[in-house]
Amino acid sequence: MAVDKRKVQEINAGSMADIAFLLLIFFLVATTMNVDTGLVRVLPPMPPENQQQEDIKVKERNLLLVLISGSGNIMVGQPGKQEVIDLHQLKDKVKEFILNPMDDADLPEKADKEIELADGSKWVYPESQGVVSLQTTRDTGYQSYIMVQNELTRAFNEVRDEVAVKKFGAVYSELPEDQRGAVSKAVPQKISEAEPRNIKK
Repeated sequence: MAVDKRKVQEINAGSMADIAFLLLIFFLVATTMNVDTGLVRVLPPMPPENQQQEDIKVKERNLLLVLISGSGNIMVGQPGKQEVIDLHQLKDKVKEFILNPMDDADLPEKADKEIELADGSKWVYPESQGVVSLQTTRDTGYQSYIMVQNELTRAFNEVRDEVAVKKFGAVYSELPEDQRGAVSKAVPQKISEAEPRNIKK
């Protein structure tokens, strides 16, 4: 009986692990990852440890409530005086609240704030004491929430632009860092977010 003397040549797999490892390293180094930046909000400082925990009472005239319902309706106004408005009206409503241009007794108070500039001089600006309180219901849609957040941010940005042009002659984004810091102190972004409400149907 004839014996087949031909042998199947074996593949040397000794270096396969090394090649796979090198490819893995290459893709880890070459791949970029997107980073979610989230929403920029400045939180209030922590109270001192020895301070009693009492509710901070904000005068009604200094508080603007913005409520987003589950159906996407937006209610805006001071406590007890809220009205349903369209999204495109929200920015102007918030700007009027922050600026209180006519010194209306129903709109926020102003307090002179002394801001030190980079050249050593002092700038006194009548800072609004107004706070925008954003509230949602448990069934509020994420899209509605983000659109309202954008409008609130736009309102504060436009007020900063107006103040920057009056004081420094350029819009906020074009100012050097020290002047942007001064405008941010004059117009802080006072947006508070309350815990979502349960609305009984």
